[in-house]
Amino acid sequence: MFGRSRSWVGGGHGKAARSIHSLDHLKYMYHVLTKNTTVTDHNRNLLVETIRSITEILIWGDQNDSSVFDFFLEKNMFVFFLNILRQKSGRYVCVQLLQTLNILFENISHETSLYYLLSNNYVNSIIVHKFDFSDEEIMAYYISFLKTLSLKLNNHTVHFFYNEHTNDFALYTEAIKFFNHPESMVRIAVRTITLNVYKVDNQPMLHYIRDKTAVPYFSNLVWFIGSHVIELDNCVQTDEEHRNRGKLSDLVAEHLDHLHYLNDILIINCEFLNDVLTDHLLNRLFLPLYVYSLVNQDKGGERPKISLQVSLYLLSQVFLIIHYAPLVNSLAEVILNGDLSVFSSKVEQDVQENSAKSSIRCFIKPTETLERSLEINKQKGKKKVLKRPNYKNIGEEDEEERGSEDNQDDLDKAKGTEASSKGIRTCSENEEIEMVIMERCKLSELSISAVTEQNTTDEEKSAAASGSEITNWNRPFLDMVYNALDCAEDDYYALFVLCLLYAMSHNKGIDPVKLERIQLPAQHAEERNSYNHVLAEGLIRIMNYAAQPDGKIRLATLELGCLLLKQLVFSKNGSLIKDIHLACLEGAREESVHLLRRFYKGEEIFLDMFEDEYRSMTIKPMNVEYLMMDASILLPPTGTPLTGIDFVKRLPCGDVERTRRAIRVFFMLRSLSLHLRNEPETQLPLTREEDLIKTDDVLDLNNSDLIACTVITKDGGQVQRFLAVDIYQMSLVEPDVARLGWGVVKFAGLLQDMQVTGVEDDSRGLNIIIHKPASSPHSKPFPILQATFIFSDHIRCIIAKQRLAKGRIQARRMKMQRIAALLDLPVQPSTEVVMGFGHSSATTAQHLPFRFYDQSRRGSSDPTVQRSVFASVDKVPGFAVAQCINQHNPSPLSSPSPSSGSGSTGRCDSVTASSTSTPSTAQSPSVRSGRKGRRRVFSLSEADSHGGHWV
Repeated sequence: MFGRSRSWVGGGHGKAARSIHSLDHLKYMYHVLTKNTTVTDHNRNLLVETIRSITEILIWGDQNDSSVFDFFLEKNMFVFFLNILRQKSGRYVCVQLLQTLNILFENISHETSLYYLLSNNYVNSIIVHKFDFSDEEIMAYYISFLKTLSLKLNNHTVHFFYNEHTNDFALYTEAIKFFNHPESMVRIAVRTITLNVYKVDNQPMLHYIRDKTAVPYFSNLVWFIGSHVIELDNCVQTDEEHRNRGKLSDLVAEHLDHLHYLNDILIINCEFLNDVLTDHLLNRLFLPLYVYSLVNQDKGGERPKISLQVSLYLLSQVFLIIHYAPLVNSLAEVILNGDLSVFSSKVEQDVQENSAKSSIRCFIKPTETLERSLEINKQKGKKKVLKRPNYKNIGEEDEEERGSEDNQDDLDKAKGTEASSKGIRTCSENEEIEMVIMERCKLSELSISAVTEQNTTDEEKSAAASGSEITNWNRPFLDMVYNALDCAEDDYYALFVLCLLYAMSHNKGIDPVKLERIQLPAQHAEERNSYNHVLAEGLIRIMNYAAQPDGKIRLATLELGCLLLKQLVFSKNGSLIKDIHLACLEGAREESVHLLRRFYKGEEIFLDMFEDEYRSMTIKPMNVEYLMMDASILLPPTGTPLTGIDFVKRLPCGDVERTRRAIRVFFMLRSLSLHLRNEPETQLPLTREEDLIKTDDVLDLNNSDLIACTVITKDGGQVQRFLAVDIYQMSLVEPDVARLGWGVVKFAGLLQDMQVTGVEDDSRGLNIIIHKPASSPHSKPFPILQATFIFSDHIRCIIAKQRLAKGRIQARRMKMQRIAALLDLPVQPSTEVVMGFGHSSATTAQHLPFRFYDQSRRGSSDPTVQRSVFASVDKVPGFAVAQCINQHNPSPLSSPSPSSGSGSTGRCDSVTASSTSTPSTAQSPSVRSGRKGRRRVFSLSEADSHGGHWV
């Protein structure tokens, strides 16, 4: 900020330039100010540079010389700043003055220096100065100045801003006037200022905020939020073609900002502020606008309404973000257990102000603007001070008594000449009285419900949750939740209902007893013996619809339904699911298997899609918080990727996306089925990290086919390596100096992700690229190896190319057979020998390349550490493989088991599949190498059984 040319006053020549940071230079600046007390066009620039120079000297003095502030106070130099400001000298001077003051207070570090600057009330005079806020630059620097001051607030400095005797807090009251400013950065700054104020534990100041500003500010804030919500709903209603997604995203982001701001206020835990805020949120926003719109979609009538999907969406955001127990419990009580009587006045038959209460539980605009309300309260505060000044801290009860006496005095005086002010005053007081009445009624309702809850048996709870006693208990909001789960046509509303149930069950502030009324368990629920059958059946129906060929269920809906079903039927003792529900779920899983069979193909793309989808699901599981931040799900489900909506949040388009969706549905329902039956996953993933060769593994290379080569990397580096081919991988090794015949792996990559091409001008070279498995189907492949391999002669080069090409085909074919086994498809066995190139199975077993001897790099928790070195069959040559085959004789398609005890069996399986079966001549793939590196790829489909195709 101060990195500019030293062309300031007195800073251009000689000794003055060397001592610009000094008390003497400050004295010189004071002399300049005294000579230029009136701002003119001729001295405007001089005064601005003088103020800048004084600011820099003060910052320097704060860190180096305390006498600088002594002189600043002695000469009362802040008065010059204020006088310049009051002369209306133009925007240029105002902007520069606010900018330098902001810099000054930002960089002051010592409390003593700060006290010097804040004394004499000059800062408050600058705060209340009438700037031209239509100028964006002045507005920006002014609000930044207020935010900087708020960051300096604590129990000591608050007394410089809040005047207890005059009931004046300019920093706070001037800031909140901009709570609805059109510029978002100004609104954010106002929120920061208010939070900094609320965090200061000064009871007189907090009582002032509650009594004089809380009701006007919170009522106007709630109206402002509600107005944004109605604008958001209009945007959803008029944007069926997804043309205004940018505006919709901005409105959703603004609502999220509001909720986070409200939550920040609530977690400060200032009790009486929270009471006022909770009252306004419940009775003037959440209940009359969000909840009321759940069952009243008739746009006619007096009450404003929003659409059902927007209401569910916003309520889900509320429960995901806000965890303040009194607020979320009251809101959940109405949704799960309430009816439309909460919006009528008959709840208050024993209260005289029935009409007032009904007017409160409604989304209405405040009668006065915030600025007008603050001005009225300020005038009232001044009158009270003139009558009974408060010279000491008095408790809350004393204040209420004094307030009632003052009100009586005001009423007596109003009989004569102050009728209008009395009307304003009684209106404000009625609002406070109505709030107290409402709180007492709410407490009585909660106590009655608690008594009812204690006298309810488990059987009654189950019957109530399943809806068998609806005649005695009308719950329209809960009925709407259950009805929205019916998604025979689409899952537009079902997704929002699932998000709402998930958010409520994971909200830390909600009493678990309230959720148990509908048998919806909380995230960490206690032991239980039953679950909500109606909800479970609704979730299973969603899964059945998702497994249908023409199902309109999005993947996000299905994944969220699986999460909720797991939470619903699981307790500490295991699964509670009934056999009939489990049978229905197994039926849905079988349907998903039949659906995926329709897309199963022997082509390479299917294997890549299968593994990519599994990897995407495990790396990026469902995050409901992020899902509910996406505005695109508010619009009707679409099936085109041109909208830019994520694949899991829309319907599939084309055969490729339908295949991806079928794969995902299969994975989700398979995982859910295994989880509910408490069975481990033994078939997926197709490639497990613990079964692969890794860098720095030490392998037995005796009797292995190794090809020496020179590896030239992309950056020009050259290294000597030996090329070895395993069942799933190719490895580059170098000899181990510690043991003859063994080697250390320097690189290992999957054969299935490899591309091999010849070098045009060198018959001894191969260009090899191995890509890292993509984290998503749309990500660009990233090469983990891109190098040229130079062999001793062209014969070894041809052998290496054939071995790599055949190894790639065989590795992919084995995985396709594993997928076929998962889908209960008939498997065509293949014994194409990759390692031995035409040897018998016994000979092949003797020529398998490697085994471990050094396990020191693996952790003690790794199952492979506990096994014998000969149990690692992927790398075991010779008799170890034959011994495994003779002992276990497994099916060629068995998958590695995750347990350490059965891991060797799985490893034998993968070797057996590649080395002990014999294919027919017509089905054996052939690889033909040419100048352009063409490759003939074999297809497992019956249509291609007589050959392949060129790629």
